[in-house]
Amino acid sequence: MTRSPTSPTSSSGASARSPDEGSRAAPRLQVALDFLILSRAMAVAEEAVAGGATLLEVGTPLLKSEGLDAVRALRERFPGLSVVADTKTMDAGRAEMEMAAKAGAQWATVLGAASDATIRECVEAGRNYGIAVVVDLVGVADPVARAREAAALGASAVGVHCAIDEQMLGRDPFDTLRSVRAAVDIEVAVAGGINSETAAAAAAAGADTVIVGGAITKAADARAATDALVQALASGASVPTTDVKRYDASHLRQALERVSTPNLSDAMHRGGALEGLASITPGKHMVGRAVTVRTYPGDWAKPVEAIDNAGEGDVIVIDAGGRPPAVWGELATESCLQRGVAGVVIDGAIRDVDAIRELGLPAFARMSCPHAWEPKGFGEIGAPITISGQKIRPGDWVVGDDSGVVVVPGERAVEIANRALDVLEMENRVRGEIRAGSTLSQVIELYRWEKA
Repeated sequence: MTRSPTSPTSSSGASARSPDEGSRAAPRLQVALDFLILSRAMAVAEEAVAGGATLLEVGTPLLKSEGLDAVRALRERFPGLSVVADTKTMDAGRAEMEMAAKAGAQWATVLGAASDATIRECVEAGRNYGIAVVVDLVGVADPVARAREAAALGASAVGVHCAIDEQMLGRDPFDTLRSVRAAVDIEVAVAGGINSETAAAAAAAGADTVIVGGAITKAADARAATDALVQALASGASVPTTDVKRYDASHLRQALERVSTPNLSDAMHRGGALEGLASITPGKHMVGRAVTVRTYPGDWAKPVEAIDNAGEGDVIVIDAGGRPPAVWGELATESCLQRGVAGVVIDGAIRDVDAIRELGLPAFARMSCPHAWEPKGFGEIGAPITISGQKIRPGDWVVGDDSGVVVVPGERAVEIANRALDVLEMENRVRGEIRAGSTLSQVIELYRWEKA
């Protein structure tokens, strides 16, 4: 069963070449179908092919969930297109390449972390069965050195891969891509959070194949998303998008403003919520760093003093014992508006609710009541506090909306914000499938995933 890859690849040699050497054709676009359910993968594949994709990848999650039947289904539905089996082989190289080839794949992957013996077996099996072998450099300590070794072992290509967990930290694969491209003369693929804004950068850095997953598979319109990527690769120009954008620390507030508290809680494995606190000003979305306050029920001195300590965009978070009297009201709210404070969160009571709603400051509290107490000045500002079992430290990020309040630890805020965006993007695609005439349980085939 011999089958040739769709484009010529070098099977040997490790001499370096410059990414600018000669005239280079536009990189191929490879669509990574990283689904758990074949029916959803096939639907996106249809849209992506209509948008101009010519290389379809059965992603590792889909292979693990549906097996090589996913490869067979794509080959049957799209006989003129190339199919990549992202096997990420670590051992038994000959057997896994043979199976992938016989299922209809024209490309398959082996991990760069595998032994030389395994990579060599994959390459030899590839020659026997007509399948091109890509060495995936994900997680390799020295990707440049391993790329050279993969070329010497006869691999058709190497893949520079910024893993999804690395993407969530705001990282990208482009520096590594440039170094690997300069080191080898076999084909180089790149993957890792690429969208239509960054695809041209991947081409400029020397990629022969640009692998895109979420920017297509999570798009409400996968055809349009694919078309934008094809255009970006053909023109070498960035195409603006809001899809699958990953943020670093300098744009963290912008990232958190895009997501809901449920998105964040899901990103934190259903954690982070301040249970029992509700929005006093419906329809408001609050994001800011915590200025923490500990006080006694009814003693509003420290909460009011904290306003003077807060910076623009901060959120005042008050531990008032979870009970009345109130420690916050209309005049404190007026003061926050003067200072540019983003909102207030109170584990205790708030009053003047009608006036605060009219003023529009995002406010969250456990309860409301009409009476306060005297400003005795008990408590402290700027110490760690605990609300609803969640520890909150000065500088942690606090996000609130009509669903409640979530606290995001400052040291993990970039990662959690990006994971929350990932949740939002996946939900956007599912929402579109439901609106096309399905139900949630049907879209995700819920019955298949119930615990046995």
